[in-house]
This record gives sequence, C-alpha cells and structure tokens, in this order.
Amino acid sequence: MATGKDNEKRVLKDWRDEEFMKDEQNQKLFTEMAKENIRLSEEIQKLEAELQEAMKSSQIKEDIPKTKMKFTSLENPENDGQFLNISCSFQVRSPVPYELQKGEALITFEKEEVAQNVISMQNHHVRINDVDLEVVAKPVPLKPGVRFQVHIEVSKIKVNVTEIPDELPESQMRDKLELSFCKSRNGGGEVECVEYDKQTRSAVITFVETGVVDNILKMEDYPLYINQNCHRVVVSPYIEKHVKKFQVFSGISKRTVLLTGMEGLQMMDEEIIEDLINIHFQREKNGGGEVDVVKCSLDQPYIAYFQ
Repeated sequence: MATGKDNEKRVLKDWRDEEFMKDEQNQKLFTEMAKENIRLSEEIQKLEAELQEAMKSSQIKEDIPKTKMKFTSLENPENDGQFLNISCSFQVRSPVPYELQKGEALITFEKEEVAQNVISMQNHHVRINDVDLEVVAKPVPLKPGVRFQVHIEVSKIKVNVTEIPDELPESQMRDKLELSFCKSRNGGGEVECVEYDKQTRSAVITFVETGVVDNILKMEDYPLYINQNCHRVVVSPYIEKHVKKFQVFSGISKRTVLLTGMEGLQMMDEEIIEDLINIHFQREKNGGGEVDVVKCSLDQPYIAYFQ
C-alpha cells in the first residue's frame, strides 16, 4: 500500500512541476510579448512624430506677393452656365534660397551658354585693385522648391451663411432658411436647395437665378426669423479653391555661376568688387558675355533667392 501511495505522490509532484514549468514559460512569453508591444508603440509614436514634422516642413508659410492682374470680359457665351461662376487661376512658385558664404559671389548671365562656358573654363584670373586674383567658377546646386496652380471660383448662385442659431431641429432649420432667403423684400429669391450643417451652424444656399447673390452680399448680415425673433446671420461669397499640378523640383541653375576664392577681400567695398567682376566677365575674351546681376558676400553669409 505504501508503495502505491508513494507512486501516487510522485506522479502528483511530477504533474505539479510540469504545470509550474508551463506557467513559467507562459509568463516569460507574456513578458516578451508585452516588451515587444511597448517597443512597437514607441516606434509608431516616433514615426508619427516624423510624419508630422515632414508635413510641417512641406507647408508654405510665405505670403504671396502682390501682383498685377488683368481680367478679360466674357463675350458670346456658349450657354448661361458660363455666368454661374467668376473664376481665375494663377501659378505659384516658391523662391529657392541659396546661402552664399564669405568670399563667394554669384554672377547671373543673360544667356545659358555663357554661364556654362564660364563653368567649363573653371579657373579665372580677375584683376582687382592691382591684384591678380584666381577665382573658381562652379555650378550652383539648388535646394528643392515647389510650384503649383491655384484655381478659384466665386459662385454667382450660391452664398455661405454662418452663425445660424441652434434653436431648431435640422430639417426645420433647413426649411426656415429656405423661407427666409426666398423673400424678395430682403433681397432674396427662389431657392433651389439648402445644405445645412447643424454642427458648424452654417449653410450653403443655392438660388435658381443669378443676381440674387449680389443683392444679398450687399448686406453684412441677413435677417432670419425664428419664433417671431429676428436673428442676424452672416452672409459671405461661396468660394471654391483647388490646387492643381503640384510639383516639387530641384536642379542646378543654368544662368547663374558660383565664384569662390575671394576670402582675402573682406576689407574692400562689395559694390566695387561686384563692378570689377561684372566688367571682367562681360568681355568675350575672358569667356564671358552680357551679365544680368552680380552679388558678392565678403563679410558675412548672404541668402540669395532663385525663382
């Protein structure tokens, strides 16, 4: 009997030991999985941060400079639909910065072939204040820039409405807007449809006829009657904006040449140096030609912008 009990205890002990080992293995596996999950979470956060930085760096923060625009009238339209929008489009190209270091100069020629000839000659002896100075001509590598087209359409049959009071259910407010904006005594007209967004308290009203929008936009706000109370909602033009043909470009300037080797001229006047460089490279015997502009940087770095 004792032997049978001993065998039973031994089997029970072996089973417990085996279960304990399984628990240890499972715990170890769970620990490794938890560590891997933490590592993957950190990696995801890092990638998301890098993506946000990349998106920020790709945004254009510079103001678009003022420029003259020429508008032409529309004659002999094919159909009335051409009167529904006022549209314009223009191309935007970001200036590409280039940091000119001390002792360097940029010279831009009127013709590309002249610039390429100056670069191919490489070494040039320029006489500056009775000193023969050897400068080296190099191409100018440019950082990436962007260009794109912006298309804008101002609708003649739609108007934006904002600051709508949140006092009615969505369907009722839509009907109330249609009733208010169809009243001719307030400058309105027949409404084709109303797109109402309760969350933003805004709407887009589309009219059947052109000319109604012009009358409404003459007012800064528009009366909206709800439960015998008059609310003033804000009206503004309905404008659609589209960006097309977005391109990122980089390369080497074709008409501009980088000149190096003028580090010993810090005490001289930059304008005088620019004139002497201009005179030297104007001459065909020096491999040059007609010069557009010269810019030197003798005392401190200078940022030049390429279009």
